[in-house]
Amino acid sequence: MARFTVNATRSDPYRGFRFRLKWDGRYVAGISKVSALKRTTEVVEYRDGGDLSGKRLLPGASHFEPITLERGFVHDGEFEQWANSVSSSSAAGGAAPLKKFRKDVTLEITDEAGQVVLAYTIFGCWPSQYIAVPDLNAETLVMAFESIVLENDGWQRDQSVPKSTGPAGKRHKRSGPG
Repeated sequence: MARFTVNATRSDPYRGFRFRLKWDGRYVAGISKVSALKRTTEVVEYRDGGDLSGKRLLPGASHFEPITLERGFVHDGEFEQWANSVSSSSAAGGAAPLKKFRKDVTLEITDEAGQVVLAYTIFGCWPSQYIAVPDLNAETLVMAFESIVLENDGWQRDQSVPKSTGPAGKRHKRSGPG
């Protein structure tokens, strides 16, 4: 089985259910699902003037997909307050400055020991959709979730997070360029 170069004792990937979300300097309660961080770059076709046999491709503008956050109902009103700040701004004719409702959000992925192994900063987020109460059905055993969809200006991996941790939560030295 292939081993990871940084932590030779680890032979499996990190689990997807160990994560935390933070904005305004504090962790947001009860987040149970975060959609993928997805970037798509347009493809621009062109032809060389003397080459009629085919086309060539160049990268165009990049687009960052909206991110959906879900959580079970909790008494923390963060989602609703943030969504209300955007809707009250647009109801007032967009008079409120963008900085009042745009936030940078941090997504942290942790290992089994609770150590952060991967972190991304998501820039300029603002809620474009908020679901306060989902479809309710008394005949199902589904938990009620609230959700928020965040538009964003892009994201970047936090390079200051060490590359790997061991099973006991001890940081390992990097071995080689990996």
